[in-house]
Amino acid sequence: MMTKDDIIKYCLSFPGAYEDYPFGDGWIAIRHQGNKKMFALIFNYNQHLCVNLKCEPHRADFLRGLFGEVKPGYHMNKEHWNTVILDGELPEHEIHDMVKHSFELTKPKSKRRLIDEWDEQ
Repeated sequence: MMTKDDIIKYCLSFPGAYEDYPFGDGWIAIRHQGNKKMFALIFNYNQHLCVNLKCEPHRADFLRGLFGEVKPGYHMNKEHWNTVILDGELPEHEIHDMVKHSFELTKPKSKRRLIDEWDEQ
């Protein structure tokens, strides 16, 4: 079980991460400085503390089948985002793994990677 302060602190421990409040109070977006992409959206829903996290589709399905606290992304693309209930029984290390995965999927591409992708086309 994680508190709001716990999840915010963990998300902000990633390089270049910052807090944003695009929807007013109650919704906290954690973004990358380099590309402004959100990798975590923290909110309360149905009296539960939740976080939306980006996820590869096959992994998202796997996690939803494995953990009752992992649902299709609330107000997000259901294929690429999960909503994770933070005040349930989900082990903290599993939440940390999902946050890290989301961070990696949304982080800015390096210049070298952009050049390599351009060369492949």
